[in-house]
Amino acid sequence: MPRIDFSHLSPQERLELAEDLLDSLKDADIPLTVGMRAELDRRNSGFSETSAHAVPWETVRARLRQRDA
Repeated sequence: MPRIDFSHLSPQERLELAEDLLDSLKDADIPLTVGMRAELDRRNSGFSETSAHAVPWETVRARLRQRDA
C-alpha cells in the first residue's frame, strides 16, 4: 500500500484524523494477543469497583480540547 503524505496537515488535524480512523474500527477488526485479552479481562473484572471514579471519554476529550485551546 502506498504511503500517504500528511505533512500538509497540522498536528491537531493529524490527531483528529487518527482519532477518526481508530473510531472507524470495530472491535473485531483489532486483533488481540492472548496476553492482551487477559489484561483486558483483568481490568474489566475490577471495573465495578472503580466505576464510581470513571469519567466518560467524551468528557475527558472535551477537557483536553479545552486545555489545548
